[in-house]
Amino acid sequence: MHNIQDEKLWLPTSKKEVDNLGWEYIDIIFFSGDAYVDHPAFGTAIIARVWQNLGFRVAIVPQPNWRDDFRDFKKLGKPRLFFAVSAGNMDSMVNHYTANKRLRSNDAYTPDNKANFRPDYAVTVYTNILKKLFPETLVIIGGIEASLRRLTHYDYWKNELLPSILIDSNADLLAYGMGEKSATEIALRIAKGEKTDTLTNIPQTVYKTKNIPTIENILHLNSYEKCKNDKKKFAENFRLTEEESNKFSPRTIVEPVGDYYIVVNPPCAAMTENEIDAVYDLQFTRMPHPRYKNKHIPAYETIRHSVNIHRGCFGGCSFCTISAHQGKFIVNRSEKSILNEIKKIAQMHDFKGYVSDIGGPSANMYAMCGKNINICKKCSRASCLFPSICKNLNNDHCKLTSIYKKISALPDIKKATIGSGIRYDLFMNENGFLDKNCEEYFNQLVKHHVSGRLKVAPEHTSDKVLKSVRKPSFELFKTLKNKFDRINKDANLNQQIIPYFISCLPHCTYDDMKKLSVETKNLHLKLEQVQAFTPTPMTLASAIYYTGIDPYTNEKVFVARTTEERKKQTEQFFLYKNQYKSSKSK
Repeated sequence: MHNIQDEKLWLPTSKKEVDNLGWEYIDIIFFSGDAYVDHPAFGTAIIARVWQNLGFRVAIVPQPNWRDDFRDFKKLGKPRLFFAVSAGNMDSMVNHYTANKRLRSNDAYTPDNKANFRPDYAVTVYTNILKKLFPETLVIIGGIEASLRRLTHYDYWKNELLPSILIDSNADLLAYGMGEKSATEIALRIAKGEKTDTLTNIPQTVYKTKNIPTIENILHLNSYEKCKNDKKKFAENFRLTEEESNKFSPRTIVEPVGDYYIVVNPPCAAMTENEIDAVYDLQFTRMPHPRYKNKHIPAYETIRHSVNIHRGCFGGCSFCTISAHQGKFIVNRSEKSILNEIKKIAQMHDFKGYVSDIGGPSANMYAMCGKNINICKKCSRASCLFPSICKNLNNDHCKLTSIYKKISALPDIKKATIGSGIRYDLFMNENGFLDKNCEEYFNQLVKHHVSGRLKVAPEHTSDKVLKSVRKPSFELFKTLKNKFDRINKDANLNQQIIPYFISCLPHCTYDDMKKLSVETKNLHLKLEQVQAFTPTPMTLASAIYYTGIDPYTNEKVFVARTTEERKKQTEQFFLYKNQYKSSKSK
C-alpha cells in the first residue's frame, strides 16, 4: 500500500504543502471544523475529493484558529473560485454541549480528543471571518450544521428561534444534504465565470434574495418574524416543510426573513448506483493527514475499518435528522463497490481481520424501495414503517444477507460486524418474523455479525411516547429479544442485546420514566446506552419541544423543559445503579 507519510497523497493543508505540489494558485479552499481525515466517512474529504476529481485544485484548512489574528484564514490567500465552509461531521453545538447544556471536555473529531478546537456555531463564525477578510470572494457553506439550519429553526442552546443560517453567516450560497451533485454543479458553473445572482437555480441549494422567484409551484412559508411572534406559525412551517421534504418531487420553498426571501431549491435527483459508486471509488487514503502523526482521532478510530453501504432513511423518527439531511429514499452502492472497499480495508497496515461495521443510517435498509414507484410519487408519509409497514415497501433482506456472506467469505476477513443500528420492525412483528428471508437475515446477523453485543434502539417502553416518536411498541422489542436469546442458546453463543433509551422525549412524563426503569429491570436489561433528548434543528420532536404543540394535530403536548424535570427523568435510568451522580446534570 502507499506510503502513508507522503503528504502529496492528501490534499494540501498548509502553504508549504501547496508549494511542494508546485501550485501557483488554489481553486477552492475548504475550511472545516474537523481534523482532516481522508476517509469517505468524513464529509469534507468526500466533497473535496469530488472537486479534485473534476480537475480543481483543492486545499483544506482543518480547525482554523478563530481567536487570534486570523492567520489560519489568511495563510493560503484567496482562492481562484470560492471558499467552502463546513462545521464538520457534527453540528458544532451538539459537538460542544451535553443534553443539559454542559460544556463537553472532549471532541472526538479533534486529535487526541481535545476540546476547544472549533467555535460555537462554527459555520457562522468561519464564514463571517472570511467575508471580513475577503469580501469579494464567494463563500459556499454546507455540511450538517448548515443543512439543518437552512430555514427558521429552534436553537436549543440559545432557547430561541433563529433565522436561516444564510442571514447570520452572510454566506453566498448553501448546499444542503449529501452534496456531491450540487457541489459539482456549483464548482463547474463558478469556474465558467457565473456570479452569485445567476447561481439561483442549482438543485439542492439555498440562497437569499430580495425578490420572490418567478417560478411556478412554490410552497410559501410563514415569515421568520411571524414564527417568532406565534409558535403555531412555526409549528405550521415545520409540518409543511417536513411534508414537502418527504415527497418524491418537492416544490421550491420560500420563507420571508426581514427584507429577504430564503429560497430552498428542490433536491437533486437521487444518486444512481453508478454515481454513488464513483464517489466511494475515489482515491481516499483512508487515513488522517500526516500532520497528526502519533495523535489519535477517536471518530476515525471508530470507523477506520468500516464500510458504508447505503444512504438515506425512511424510518421517520421524530427526533432524528437523517431524513432531513440525507433524504427518505435509499441510495445503494453496488455489491462490487462494497466488496472492493472491503478489500482496500484489508490492505491497511493496521487491519487485523475485523471489519467494524457494514452499515448505513439504518443498517438493514439496503436496496429497499417502493415496489411501485408511481405510488411513492404520490406519497408524503414521513415514515414507511410507522404506524405500520407500507404495503408498497419492498423490505426484502436477501441482497443484504448475500452481501454479509460474501464479505465473510473474503480471505482476509476474520469477522465483519454490524455496528450501526438496525430497524427490527423491518423484519418482524409481535408474532415473529415477517417471512423466511427475514428470519434468515436475523439468523445470519446474530450468528456471524455481532461483536458480542447487539445494539438496538427501542427508545422507550411507553407506547404513548413511542407513538409520538414514530417507533413501534416495546412489545416488539421483547419479541426481538426472545428471538435473539433463542438463537444464541441454540448456537451456544454468549452475546448480549444492548438497548438504547432516551428520556425527556415529547409526551414523556416522570411516571413514564419510572415505569421504564421497572420494566427494563424486570427484563434484566443493562441500561448502558442512554441519554436525555437534545432538541436539534429540523426535527418534529424539537418543534414540539419549542412550541408545546403537535404540528400535525395542534394538540398540546407535555415536554420536560426545566433542568429539574429533565434531571429527574434521566435519573430513572440509574435507579438500580450507584454510578449516577446528580452533579452531572447541573
